[in-house]
This record gives sequence, C-alpha cells and structure tokens, in this order.
Amino acid sequence: MIDIPDALIATQSAYNGEAGRAFVAALPGLAAEFLERWGLRRDGAAMYGVCALVLPVVRAGDGRRAVLKLQPVDAETAGEPVALRLWDAAGAGAVRLLEHDPETGSMLLERLDGHRSLAGEPDPDRAVRVIAGLLAELTAVRPGERAKGAGAGLRGLGEAAARMLAAAPDVVAALVDEEERGLVRDCAAAVREVAGEPGDRLLHWDLHFGNVLAGEDGAGWVAIDPKPLVGDPGFELLPALVDRFDAGAVGKRFNAMTGVLGLDRGRAAAWTLGRVLQNACWSAEGGSRRLAPEQAEIARVVRGSVRRMGRA
Repeated sequence: MIDIPDALIATQSAYNGEAGRAFVAALPGLAAEFLERWGLRRDGAAMYGVCALVLPVVRAGDGRRAVLKLQPVDAETAGEPVALRLWDAAGAGAVRLLEHDPETGSMLLERLDGHRSLAGEPDPDRAVRVIAGLLAELTAVRPGERAKGAGAGLRGLGEAAARMLAAAPDVVAALVDEEERGLVRDCAAAVREVAGEPGDRLLHWDLHFGNVLAGEDGAGWVAIDPKPLVGDPGFELLPALVDRFDAGAVGKRFNAMTGVLGLDRGRAAAWTLGRVLQNACWSAEGGSRRLAPEQAEIARVVRGSVRRMGRA
C-alpha cells in the first residue's frame, strides 16, 4: 500500500486542479507498476516535494539502492531526464538517472542522503559557495539545438524573457506601492538590455539549498530536482540570494557567485533582476499586489550595483 502524503494531495489540487487530483488518485497503481517493471522493492518511508512522490527502493537484480520518483509530465518536468543525462555525460554534480519512462515521467534515480541537505549547513556563506561550485559544473554544459524546444524537452530563456516583458506592464499596474512599481520597471528595463542574447547553457533554474543533497556515502554535494532550461547562467543566482535571507549579505553573495562562475556582473545583475520580474509576474497572476519583501530588497541591492558599475 502507498500512503499519499496529505501535503502532496493539497499542492497537486491547488496547482493542477482536477488533473492534479487525478494524478494523486493514480499514484498507487503507478507505483505498483514501476516497482514490478523495474524489479524494485520498497526500502523506507515515502518522501515528497511540491509535485512528486519519491519512494526509496532497492533493485532486485544488483541490490543497488535507488529512489523511484513519480511526477506529472508538464512543461517544468519534461526536460528533467534530458538534463540529467547531459549532466551525467559531462560528469557534472547532478543526481544520476538510472531509468526513465517517457509516457508517465517516472524515473529511477540514484539514492542520495535524503536526511542531509545543504539547508542544514550552519554556515550560509559556505552553502552559497557550494551552490556556486555546483552551478559552475552544471552551467558549463551546452545542450545544443537538438535538445532545445518543446519536442526535445528543454525550454529556452529567450521565450521566458519575452513572456515576462509582455506581462510587466500589467504587473506594474497591479502593484499598490509606487516604489515597487519603479523596481519592476527597472527589472523590465534590465531584461530588455540582455534579452537579445539569452544564452546557451544548461540551467538548473531552482538550485536552492534544499535541492542539494549529500551523496549517500556522505561525500560531496549533488543537485536534485532541476526545472531545466537553456539560457544565461546569471539567471541561476536568485535562489541562493533568497535562501536563509540576509539583507546585509546580498551583495557579498552575488559577488561570490559571479566570481566563482566567472560571470560578467552587469549581465548577471540584469538576469537576476529578470528572475525577480518573473516571480513578480507569477505573484500578480495569483492576485498579489505587493512584491515579496526579500525579492524587493534583492532588486534594490542588485539594481544599485548595476548603477554603480555604470558610473564607474
């Protein structure tokens, strides 16, 4: 029997409506199908995220410990197996894909230490350096044109930038705070400056502290749960600026990550402001009329650094 966590039921219902409820209802049968198809036996309590159910398992054939990940196939998840294979081939620090069923999106992944994530690292500066090192490995990969587009599974940052720029005037109109309206206008202006060169690197897009786990043997840190797209590595920095937010550390974290990644700070700042704009668009769609306070502060700091560089 598979017990579906109440939190997963709630998020699937909230985000995906009837389709989410149908996915949850099908999970016990889906789990049983792939436990049998891939010769797996369960090896611990179920885990879950916002959209996925994860079952610790052992492969019958070789005794290898792994996890079975069950999630809907949508625009955010379709590229995950594509990205994981590309990173594995390059030896980058992402979780390894062992099996994949394209029809259902079910994946068998290497087992990591699910009880030890970077979120538990007591030193946030060290956590940011780990994130930067992983991003340097992951974004060194160029997928090439054949991996891009809806048919291949990998989305492009250029298309995302066009959507957020089109939505920006409505976001500005919805906000009730004049200073925040100015921030969003400046974010949109920064994105317009770089949108013509969206980049060609493979991005994780969601590399926050909780999406970095220790290897099962305790050695090294490994990225999990990508929502991949192809674009500029500067678009990757915001999650590590938001995690364990410290207004006084935003500039230091930004400089540390751009230094490790070898990024042009002006372009990285523009794409970081683009990430704030993207989140503002999503919040406005949900009815919010204010920016998230930590994101507004990040926009102020990064915008200020851009202006200082422009005067230099």
